[in-house]
Amino acid sequence: MSGFPPLVDQHCHGVLRSGPAGRSGFESCLTEAHALPRPAAPGASPFDTQLGFALRRWCAPVLGLEPHCPPEEYLLRRAELGTAEVTRRMLRASGISAYLVDTGLPGALLTPGEIAETAGAEAYEIVRLERLAERAADTARDVHAFLSGVSDALHAATRTARGFKSVVAYRCGLDFEPAPPNTSLVRTHAERWLTSRSPGDRLTDPVLVRHLLWSAVRTGLPLQLHTGFGDPDLRLDRCDPLLLTDFVRATEAYGTPLVLLHCYPYHRGAGYLAAVFPHVHVDFGLTVPYVGARSGAVLAELLELVPFGKLLFSTDAYGLPELYVVGARLFEEAVSGVTGEWVDRGAWSAPDAERVTGLIAGGSAARLYGLDGLDGLEGSGGPGGPDVSDGPRTEV
Repeated sequence: MSGFPPLVDQHCHGVLRSGPAGRSGFESCLTEAHALPRPAAPGASPFDTQLGFALRRWCAPVLGLEPHCPPEEYLLRRAELGTAEVTRRMLRASGISAYLVDTGLPGALLTPGEIAETAGAEAYEIVRLERLAERAADTARDVHAFLSGVSDALHAATRTARGFKSVVAYRCGLDFEPAPPNTSLVRTHAERWLTSRSPGDRLTDPVLVRHLLWSAVRTGLPLQLHTGFGDPDLRLDRCDPLLLTDFVRATEAYGTPLVLLHCYPYHRGAGYLAAVFPHVHVDFGLTVPYVGARSGAVLAELLELVPFGKLLFSTDAYGLPELYVVGARLFEEAVSGVTGEWVDRGAWSAPDAERVTGLIAGGSAARLYGLDGLDGLEGSGGPGGPDVSDGPRTEV
């Protein structure tokens, strides 16, 4: 293949403004386990994982070090350069042309606009539904004000954001009732939640989360849904994307794109849903960095059933700018290795391999999110608003 096509990171988060504190803080960003100071098992380190090895392989040269240098040497060099310079180097080395940033996580994170400026790329907002509702609840005087606030915020988001995201997998599990709740039921549950909650409490009421999901579906903007593994706040057995089958079926008539995020270890089931439902798309961000050197094997399994134009690249990077580099390089290595092997066997032609790589890398995301005008990408004027939007991990 002639050069690698532009990358669209269709699902990621912000970068820490001041960087992690010390080795323990850095290591806490390399695991889905609960953050330190919870002690790690004796003799265990997040550096001794597929992600830790991949980070030292791909990010060390960006800092002027040899690949696979010791963690101590890497962290020392990182401290010498400073957070701002490390962030600038990493984002620009990633090769990512556009970032679609979930702004629903709290913390001192770079906004989409700041990411765009630092990276010399484009950045767009993805609005997290549960966070939108929680903000509305924090200022609502009563149920009417809350529901009106949610409706107004959703409407405003359609003018600026490129899509929505839900962490219903964390809050309720994916085995939720698929039908939209009626107005009376929504009001009853809203009143109950508002009466019992304290400011800052998370939304876990399944009726209200369903109301958010269906409100987002009716906008027509892409809806990203966490599936598969994540941090210990979820129950993995309730995050299998196949549990969404009835919801997927119920939303098909709307044509709203549903993007199944992460998916691992249920990625083959996610591939089935994308194969049989026209509005379902699949992302394998988060998976690639964490399986590291095995990412080619996971990608090959996804490509068994997923229509090639419905598989999307992302990094799911959060906190560390290194995670953008790791996600991008591992993806490029995986897709080049898998498609190259199939070309060598005569199963695929080289032109088809190059075309499919371009779709997965960014072409399909540009079409899905309406990212017209990006160099080397074919957007088709799909849904979404213009430009860059500013916005604020316990959940992926």
